[in-house]
Amino acid sequence: MSANDFSDRVRGPRIDLTTGLSNDDDVLVVGLLAATDDGEEPTLLLVEDFLDDESAEQISSALSALGAGGSSGEITRVPAPSSLPVGVVLAVGLGTDADDPETVRQAAGNAIRSLDGTARVVSTLSAAGLGAAAEGSYLGAYRFDELRTDKSRSAKRPPATVLLAVPAKTKQAKAELDHALIVADSVAIARDFVNTPPNLLFPAEFAERARVLGSKAGLRVEILDDVELAKAGYGGIVGVGQGSSRKPRLVRLTHEAKGADRTVALVGKGITFDTGGISIKPAAGMDHMTSDMGGAAAVIASTIAAARLDVPVTVIATVPMAENMPSSTAQRPGDVLTQYGGTTVEVLNTDAEGRLILADAIVRACEDEPDFLIDTATLTGAQMVALGTRTPGVLGTDDFRDRVAAISQSVGENGWPMPLPAELRSDLDSRIADLANVTNHRWGGMLSAAMFLREFVTEGLDWVHIDVAGPAFNTGGPWGYTGKGGTGVPVRTIVAVIEDIAGGA
Repeated sequence: MSANDFSDRVRGPRIDLTTGLSNDDDVLVVGLLAATDDGEEPTLLLVEDFLDDESAEQISSALSALGAGGSSGEITRVPAPSSLPVGVVLAVGLGTDADDPETVRQAAGNAIRSLDGTARVVSTLSAAGLGAAAEGSYLGAYRFDELRTDKSRSAKRPPATVLLAVPAKTKQAKAELDHALIVADSVAIARDFVNTPPNLLFPAEFAERARVLGSKAGLRVEILDDVELAKAGYGGIVGVGQGSSRKPRLVRLTHEAKGADRTVALVGKGITFDTGGISIKPAAGMDHMTSDMGGAAAVIASTIAAARLDVPVTVIATVPMAENMPSSTAQRPGDVLTQYGGTTVEVLNTDAEGRLILADAIVRACEDEPDFLIDTATLTGAQMVALGTRTPGVLGTDDFRDRVAAISQSVGENGWPMPLPAELRSDLDSRIADLANVTNHRWGGMLSAAMFLREFVTEGLDWVHIDVAGPAFNTGGPWGYTGKGGTGVPVRTIVAVIEDIAGGA
């Protein structure tokens, strides 16, 4: 797939608004709220006046007969009442809290994932949150099957059209839908990047795809190749990339908002494949390292979203890209490199490479004198040990860290604030250089990695680091609106933070 083909790819269904039913082949999706008290029946969640009372009662009776209880994630199909111009009704459980947007996203994703082979879906989950229903539906329908042939491509396809029920097609409803779809599509862009195999997405190709997407979104794009990186002193990026025949890149994407008085810098780790280098990883699970550029994917997608949403904040993404390979030219444990800006680092473990390329990018990003800096990376296995595979670790300056974590939780990506204990800093001291890239123990690995990055952040700058080693790539079965493979985390967090900053906070 060429860079232009990649940028033109359709990543989700057409989603629009509707005020009524009209097609016998449609599937009607309704939310089912679980009873809160014993003896009560589950209740349908419906848009006002969308169904007549008799039809709603018939659907409720059919669901009751099948024992549908409305528990979260439950899916129940029943024939549609003869009075409705649809073929099937699908009820998706909401549990007891339909006011939670994430509950609605998950329910919408569950519903859409179960409807492969259905051409068109009408959903009343919008009654509990139009934007959340749109995001969940779009992402639940996401598939990456560009590399499949007819031999393995299923004849069943996710719905091509999803219509969200509303009482009236107002400007406010349309604006909410448009916003949700831009955010969801940006998540899908990040998923596409992560799901593209590393033989097709190496640093030069990654940079080119970022250039094409960024240019189409109206971003200013700058790309430094390996020669320019070496000349400018980007020792971390060059050092990590020198073991590969596919040379590193640094991509800069800028959304310049007219009249903006605040600047947000974004930095994302773009290791297109990570063998560990000379400190080579075990073979088992190494294929998952196709996701080691998940931070870069999220940063690129978030910057594109900022442009498409015309957020009144200047956003500058600095994205280092390299492939970490073992070869006769690879850096060795014990080497000392000079990072961009002059700090020397003793490389004790070549598998702790992400922090080396991020350090270069962070110093460069700080030269733009931003008001806020967000970096994100699939940085440490310690993140998964501490927080599991679905919860990002959020570290940084205290107030901004807590703000970002709270926003992340509000959008359903569930980042969790983590500390930077002062006593860990001395463990990064090197015998011969300014810093070592790892400590001499395994304790608090996520925290130590963030402390290493903090050494390169301008003092006094509001900064946050989001570790998404587990959350960026789903190695298990699909759930909610999340399929296997790339998840797009933390795009929604970053976009929401940028919009929060634009709001003047």
